[in-house]
Amino acid sequence: MEPRLSLVTLGVADLARARAFYEGLGWRLSPASQEGVAFYQGNGLALALFPRAELAADAGLPDVPTGFAGITLAYNARSVEEVDAVHALALSLGARNVKTPRAVFWGGHSGYFADPDGHLWEVAHNPFFPLDAHGNLTLPTGDPAP
Repeated sequence: MEPRLSLVTLGVADLARARAFYEGLGWRLSPASQEGVAFYQGNGLALALFPRAELAADAGLPDVPTGFAGITLAYNARSVEEVDAVHALALSLGARNVKTPRAVFWGGHSGYFADPDGHLWEVAHNPFFPLDAHGNLTLPTGDPAP
């Protein structure tokens, strides 16, 4: 298997509400979208929004909310100011503040919000992980620290 993540699908309670939220954040709806599913092209991967109950049924699992699901999505920003602006935009579109952006122990600036379905997003500026001109993150290469 190649180390690749191609598509992230978020189960949502109200597809129209979720579409309005993500499109308000700047995600552009793909023409690949169909009735009942929305697709958005990201940098090197795609985001999909799909009704939560149908997603659970497709996986053959019960639709049981669990609180913290052990996963976060992340938006890496180019600056501290961008972190604050993206976080504020998300809140203005109906996100719930989880952690107000602040300086963090690892030397960056980060905060968290939950989208209208509770999916947890981190917005962070990490000065050690610069973004290229297209907004892509590339981790440092070489030998890992001992």
